Amino acid sequence: MSTSVSNISAPVREITVAHSPDSDDAFMFYALATNKIRTPGLKFTHTLCDIETLNRMALDGDGAYDVSAISFHAYPYVQEKYALLSCGGSVGEGYGPMIVSPRALTLDEVKTKVIAVPGTLTTAYLALKLFAPHVETEVVPFDQIIPQVLEGKYEAGLIIHEGQLSYGQAGLQKILDCGKWWRDMTGLPLPLGGNAIRRELGPELMKSVGAALKESIEYALANRDAALEYAMQFARDLDRQTANQFVGMYVNERTVDYGDDGKEAIRRLLDMGFRAGIIPHQAKVDFI
Repeated sequence: MSTSVSNISAPVREITVAHSPDSDDAFMFYALATNKIRTPGLKFTHTLCDIETLNRMALDGDGAYDVSAISFHAYPYVQEKYALLSCGGSVGEGYGPMIVSPRALTLDEVKTKVIAVPGTLTTAYLALKLFAPHVETEVVPFDQIIPQVLEGKYEAGLIIHEGQLSYGQAGLQKILDCGKWWRDMTGLPLPLGGNAIRRELGPELMKSVGAALKESIEYALANRDAALEYAMQFARDLDRQTANQFVGMYVNERTVDYGDDGKEAIRRLLDMGFRAGIIPHQAKVDFI
C-alpha cells in the first residue's frame, strides 16, 4: 500500500523595504523589485519615499520598515533599533552634495547666507554644518531647492540627488562641493546614505536579507541596460545618458561593499559630528 504525502509550502516572510524614488536606488533594487532574483522564504515589498521622511520614520518608529534607506547622519538616532547593511550605500568619491547660488560667492560669503537644505537629518546637512557650524538654514523639499533659489527666496541652496548634475543647466553656480571638501580634509570618500535593517529580525534573517540586497546590486551591475531602463522611470526628467552617469556615481563596486576606507569614513564622519555637537549621540556603528 502506498501513502501519498501532500507538500506543505513553507511560510513566506514578508520583508518591507523603503528607499528613495531616485534612479540610483531604483537601479540598486531593480532585481528584487522585479523578481529577477528570489530568496526562498522571503517576499520583498517596496515603498518609495523621500530620504528625509524615511529618516524621520525610522527615528519615530511610526510604521518602521524592515529595511530602510537612511542618511548616515540619521544613524546615531536610530542605532538602537537598526544596524547597517554592509552593502547598498551611496558614497561620493570626491563629489557629493553641493552649495549652489545664482551668483558667485566666496566661501566666507556663503557662510553668512540662509541656505535652503533638504532636511536636518540628511548627511548633506551634517557636512554643511561641519563646514560652516554657524550657518543659518531652512528646510525645503529637496526637489524644490533649485526652483526656490532661482525664484530668489534663498541666495544659496544645498542640493542632493540629480541636482548635482542639473544645477548648471538651471543657471546656478557651484560654490562648494561637500564631497571634494571632505576628501581634501580627510582623504576619504564621503558616505551619504545606506540601508539600515531592523535588529528585531534577528541575526540570521538580517544576514539573509543583506545577502539578497547584495545579489540585487550585483545583478543590476551585470545587467546594466535592463536595470537602467527600469530606473529611468525615477530619473526625474534626466536623459538616459545623464541618468546613467548619475547611477554610475552612486551604484558601483563601493555599493557592493563599502571597503575598509568606506567604513572608516562613516565612523569618522559621525564621530566628527558628535564632537562638534551636531549629533547628540555617539555612534556605535555595526555592519551586517
